[in-house]
Amino acid sequence: MHGEHVETLIIGGGQAGIAASAHLTRRGRPHLVIERARLAEHWRTRRWDSLVANGPAWHDRFPDQTFAVTGPDGFAPKEEVADYLERYAACFGGPVRTGVEITQVARGADGRFVAQTDAGETLTASNVIVATGAFHNPVIPPLIPAEAGMTQIHSADYRNPGQLPAGGVLVIGAGSSGVQIADELNRAGRRTWLAVGPHSRPPRRYRGRDFVWWLGVLGKWDQKPVETGGPHVTIAVSGAHGGHTVDFRALGHAGITLVGRATGFAEGRLTFADDLPATIAAGDADYLATLREADAYALRAGLDLPPEPEAHRIGPDPDCIADPATTLDLAAAGITSVVWATGYAFDFGWIDCAVFNPDGSPRHTCGISPVPGLYFLGLPGLSRRASAFIWGVWHDAAYLADHIAAPVAA
Repeated sequence: MHGEHVETLIIGGGQAGIAASAHLTRRGRPHLVIERARLAEHWRTRRWDSLVANGPAWHDRFPDQTFAVTGPDGFAPKEEVADYLERYAACFGGPVRTGVEITQVARGADGRFVAQTDAGETLTASNVIVATGAFHNPVIPPLIPAEAGMTQIHSADYRNPGQLPAGGVLVIGAGSSGVQIADELNRAGRRTWLAVGPHSRPPRRYRGRDFVWWLGVLGKWDQKPVETGGPHVTIAVSGAHGGHTVDFRALGHAGITLVGRATGFAEGRLTFADDLPATIAAGDADYLATLREADAYALRAGLDLPPEPEAHRIGPDPDCIADPATTLDLAAAGITSVVWATGYAFDFGWIDCAVFNPDGSPRHTCGISPVPGLYFLGLPGLSRRASAFIWGVWHDAAYLADHIAAPVAA
């Protein structure tokens, strides 16, 4: 591979890299996909055992290939998603090299990009598409010290309840990952606590249609980053058990103890913000607003969809919401493990180009960076709200492929 030149180097063989390869192949543009492990590796080894896709199979896919096993309204298990992506890459035969890691990318004096591999080899490229996604370094806040004696793992390393030592489990973070992990632990008979922060809580289905359909007809998938700006708010939605609306009150009544945001730790006691009731109420308001928007759209469009008045009813608060705890003695509660579902930090330190913000995120416009020929793909909100999803990244990849294939003005 020493001294090899390629027109476009795609770094990363997940859904973003595969989509980019497909579009460049269709346009007849030479390229190479480099993946440090296997194609779609994160779906296999950076997810818990029981994970399924959060969107139905008719929606969370590329437009010209369906899932082999899961039906259109089902939620594909993680292994099937990985198989799906591998099968898709094989169907158009794009050039892929696996087991190779790019350790550095820099721009040479001639304007070409120079990429170094972990084998000490060098490639040059006219264009580079960074398709490594956003889930780089798992973040565990330095809240509970190691000497506290707790088993502490990130959701990226959680696999199943049997992986954790006997005892209670505190899950910190109540987005899709945190909610589903806490529910699994509780169903397995583990005493479970769940620290809940600000979140969006859409209905899983409403009036016979999945929420992804509603977000489509309401124009929310096409919202631009500026329209969804402000502090990131995690989304609580689940495809587990056939798909269901995440209802924190139901989780509380099922035995999970809900608490507010974890704020401090001292002498074996964890403290929580007193914002749990307000946080739950804000999630309810978001949920109800979506139902009202859906109803208004159905009326305007004359859709014959069955009314669902019961979906608008908010159930009674469990005790943990009505009278939330603000401190918790972990040892006295029997908690032996903490699962941090607290997201990821960017790691683009291997790219030697001045295109990054102080938080490590790349500067770009719809994936096109200020450095000519350097592109990013697969990031949340890259061009619109849908960008992080399989079908959303497909459209972003087409845009970048068009940009690369466009003739240079004389």
